[in-house]
Amino acid sequence: MLESLFIYLLIGAAAGTTAGLLGLGGGAVIVPALYMVFSAQNMPAEMIMHMAVGTSLATIIFTSLSSIYTHHQKGAVQWPLVAKLLPSLVLGVVAGSLLADQLSSDLLRILFGLFELLVAAQMMFTLIPEAQKTDQRGVVYSVAGGVTGGVSALMGIGGGSVMVPFLSWCGINMRGAVATSAACGFPLALFGALSFIVLGRGENQNIEWTWGYIYLPALLGILLASIVFARLGAKLAHRVPLLILKRAFAGVLLLIAIKMLWG
Repeated sequence: MLESLFIYLLIGAAAGTTAGLLGLGGGAVIVPALYMVFSAQNMPAEMIMHMAVGTSLATIIFTSLSSIYTHHQKGAVQWPLVAKLLPSLVLGVVAGSLLADQLSSDLLRILFGLFELLVAAQMMFTLIPEAQKTDQRGVVYSVAGGVTGGVSALMGIGGGSVMVPFLSWCGINMRGAVATSAACGFPLALFGALSFIVLGRGENQNIEWTWGYIYLPALLGILLASIVFARLGAKLAHRVPLLILKRAFAGVLLLIAIKMLWG
């Protein structure tokens, strides 16, 4: 248990540093890392990805609160927009959780690998859609919220990789887009984690320290380290060239994607 906790601390340190440096949610790091660790620990193969995704969503519940508080203090969160997105976000994440429960662990792994490829391309080439000058209709926000929620539940992420480009396309400046996306991350993670707890009941009775599809030792270790290292990453972000960092991390994501696709 102590050895495993040390590994989870390392994962949390990597996820926290990445979040602080690049503003990228920890799920892109946590899910593949947990997949590899759970595989090495000989957890049942049919639920490894479900456990990784569920545990990742549970960590985001807590880590998102700090981010939301910081952005709110700076007045960057557009709360009326968060309220407009909230119903479709919740519906999307619940629907995505139900779909994830029906998919095999191998298929979830492949989908995650493909998603990592898209995120790597976005970071490598700074693929941000051109802003639209016209006001978006409510149905557009509903669709975007539903898609973001569904992707978050399937991939175990906070949704920023989807929501930030969408909000930028809507004409919201990058600062506001990142802050508003961060505020959406808490309800996404909360309802996603709750869904994985309910859906995972009875599936892993032979695994100790689980709560549905959430593995509690991993949750504890990742949280303890990520909170500390997120601050370190934020400080480093002001001292190193972010463009170089983003492209370097895009290369890391590419390797992760290949590993996940290869299995």
